Amino acid sequence: MAGDGNGSGAGNGEARGAARTRPIKVLIVDDERTFGEALQVALGREKDLRIVYVATDGHQAVEAANEHRPDVVIMDIEMPGMSGIEATRRIREANPDARVLIHAVPHDDFLLARAVQAGAIGLLPKTEGVGEVASTVRRVHRGEPLHDEAEVEEALRRFRHRRSNSDDMRQRLNRLTPREVQVLTLMAEGLSGEGISERLGMSPHTLRTHTQNVLTKLGVHSKTEALMLAIRHGKVPLVDVTGSED
Repeated sequence: MAGDGNGSGAGNGEARGAARTRPIKVLIVDDERTFGEALQVALGREKDLRIVYVATDGHQAVEAANEHRPDVVIMDIEMPGMSGIEATRRIREANPDARVLIHAVPHDDFLLARAVQAGAIGLLPKTEGVGEVASTVRRVHRGEPLHDEAEVEEALRRFRHRRSNSDDMRQRLNRLTPREVQVLTLMAEGLSGEGISERLGMSPHTLRTHTQNVLTKLGVHSKTEALMLAIRHGKVPLVDVTGSED
């Protein structure tokens, strides 16, 4: 697509005036095509906004951003293939002037921190009406912040803390022996203590020792806590890995 044009023979003041009156180019990204197109129609009624493209996935978004060079991107977060966060990162790397709004239903510190780290201006709740969306697009295009600086800093602090805790737990899980992982896996399958002892050919006393070692290494107080952590971090599968025995 051709660009908006560079004036030839016009003075600098005239060019600046044209830049001020040029509609704000907006790229909409949402994997629900009907939602994206509805937003396109609604925002298209705003005289100072021009929707340059409606993308339905992250890859399309990156390609469209490279072609159309939008001023503002309204980016969905959860999409097949490439997430909105990754698409934001790539768009910002190629076009640092693009202002990306992460369009999402939840509004929490973790999502805000991820968005900001990827280069987004911030979060735009999907619950906002068209008028508020248009107003937000204008605000960020003018260079106004979307979130209070203290709010962003607190979100980043909590995100780093959570990530640090997650890294620590992965290290703890990696210290489990293969036998201890087997015990957790059989717990996930729903086997009783007796069933685990029989399956692994160990005495109840040895099983209790393995179980206690797991709790100590993970820093938890119950088998349920240990199992939830192991599943959450992918150490143990959530579904049965063998058929049940009669």
